[in-house]
Amino acid sequence: MDIDWIINHLGEDRERYHGAVAPPLLQSAIFAFPDVASMRAAAADEFAATLYTRGNNPTVATLRTKVAALEGAEDALVFASGAGAMAAGVIACVASGDHVVCVQRSYTWTKRLLNTLLSAFGVAVDFVDGTESTAIEQAIRPETRLIVLESPTSLTFELQDLQAVAELARRHGALTLCDNSCASPLGQSPLALGIDLAMHSATKYLNGHSDIMAGVLCGSEAMMRKVFAGPLMTLGAVISPHDAWLMLRGLRTLPLRMQRCAESALHVATWLEQQPQIARVNYPQLPSHPQYELAQRQMRGGSGVMSVVLDVPDLAAVERFCNALKRFLLSVSWGGYESLVWPMACALPSMARVDLDSTLPASLVRLSIGLEDPEVLIADLAQALARV
Repeated sequence: MDIDWIINHLGEDRERYHGAVAPPLLQSAIFAFPDVASMRAAAADEFAATLYTRGNNPTVATLRTKVAALEGAEDALVFASGAGAMAAGVIACVASGDHVVCVQRSYTWTKRLLNTLLSAFGVAVDFVDGTESTAIEQAIRPETRLIVLESPTSLTFELQDLQAVAELARRHGALTLCDNSCASPLGQSPLALGIDLAMHSATKYLNGHSDIMAGVLCGSEAMMRKVFAGPLMTLGAVISPHDAWLMLRGLRTLPLRMQRCAESALHVATWLEQQPQIARVNYPQLPSHPQYELAQRQMRGGSGVMSVVLDVPDLAAVERFCNALKRFLLSVSWGGYESLVWPMACALPSMARVDLDSTLPASLVRLSIGLEDPEVLIADLAQALARV
């Protein structure tokens, strides 16, 4: 994969746009035609033609081309959010009476989609520990049509063996969909390991500047046409041309950002492991991670996001730690240029264990390492840990 060619040149028809180095923003909802025959032809294939921006737009099309290439996919679709991309991918794969297997510690809104929204329409779901492929296979039923993965998961950073799950899914006639947001296309290629659909919350690393919301879904052209004709066109959760243009700009620096974030995060995670106030660091690129060997085998490096479990007596100590940080912004999400902190304590009224598997500790804190000097971040973490 020639990453530099993809992000700087692929899909950019410069001759058509007066030699413009930056791709143009075509902020138009509709497009005109010279005659009825031309309009009829476009309406017959909105997946490829430019008729109405809900279906296709030249700026969005350039972004689709680049993201698909980065994921090694035949095509990609872009949505208004990662949740929109996940919902479209799942809805295109299941119908009433079908069954879905999903990893236990997946993103909150993925769980809500499966456990609340789709269950109302007769789609059953089982959540399982995805760290063991056997647990996924044991949950498969004759009516299982989809296995939803998230590797690494974005709270506890657990992995699934993507190749093994893809193989067992094929044996049972099920499709697979992997949330690849945490690794980014540079860190992991689910489709190359046999996964059918790769999804991203592009709000995070793909854009990288915390100024837009977007989601992408990548796969075969046949699958993308199915998603396009169904949930994308029907529900209309599509990205705007302006946000697509901003994301194209963000992609220019993706390799540099990912390299910096990964190097800094490993440095910070290694330091955190040595601190007495830290009970555990969840980061797959640490040799102490229980799935370190799998991470080395199926990933091409880390990202900037991790979590820690604080060894503290109560929530007050967790809040003191987070409130004391000066270089980390207290915010949701991750993957931008800035460093962020998000405590589970924000979501909990007490230290009670929560989540569908009832095992997430309330003292868990997620850290997103941005582009700052890692030594500055370590110094900030050190002074905040002294407060607990």
